[in-house]
Amino acid sequence: MTLPKIPLAGVIGSPIAHSKSPQLQAHWLKTYGLAGYYIPMDVAPQDLETVIRTLPAMGFVGVNVTIPHKEAVMSIADLVTDRAILIGAANTLIFRKDGKIHADNTDGYGFIENLRNGAPNWDPRSGPAAVLGAGGAARAVIASLLDAGVPEILLSNRTRVRSDKLKTDFGSRIRVYDWVQAGNMLDHAHLVVNTTLLGMIGKSEMRVPLDGLQPGTVVTDLVYAPLKTRLLETAEEMGCVTVDGLGMLLHQAVPGFERWFGKRPEVDRATRAAALR
Repeated sequence: MTLPKIPLAGVIGSPIAHSKSPQLQAHWLKTYGLAGYYIPMDVAPQDLETVIRTLPAMGFVGVNVTIPHKEAVMSIADLVTDRAILIGAANTLIFRKDGKIHADNTDGYGFIENLRNGAPNWDPRSGPAAVLGAGGAARAVIASLLDAGVPEILLSNRTRVRSDKLKTDFGSRIRVYDWVQAGNMLDHAHLVVNTTLLGMIGKSEMRVPLDGLQPGTVVTDLVYAPLKTRLLETAEEMGCVTVDGLGMLLHQAVPGFERWFGKRPEVDRATRAAALR
């Protein structure tokens, strides 16, 4: 009698020791009584393609991909979803039984799910969203907001040329502000999103003036270390609805886990606790 292979998955990045994904995925495997392991792998850029092409033969059914490999895996994959192409990066690889490598980006999905859970009364059609930052995370956020029906994105980044590039890529619903004018976006925003690393432990604080925030505005920060950034603390004091960034990490992991291990996991209090442990 031949025993079935135990499915393996993991996360590839460099560095990777800080990742919360292994404890999150281990929690789901244990909760649902599923066979499987999820392994962190620190892979240098020059070894990326060799490692990815070797993993299926070792029993891997897929991997998450994080910095600095999200763009590079696009050229390694055989099939790339439309949303990954639009965002210009992939964070989830599925190793199919026919030998093909399938690349997807679930960051935007995770962002919207976290927003809908943390601010259930938020209506994407109610008004503009102000987005701080123009990196890969901003691309995923903007794509998901436009898809959800947000009428206009007010965008500002410390380097203006990156904001202008996003306007070129995403079109006329993007309005770009210089970084020194970023605070002015908040007067008109129904949603404010920080996609930068400003406010993260070990990084510079956010210096954008926040006095334009209106009570009831939804404010979310992709930073989750600390869980409550100065942006969220100030927004809370001003009567805004705040949503921390941890939920995005949790929700973006759901589609991959379902494809790899055959069970759609639930994001609940126990899941958050496992990620924070």
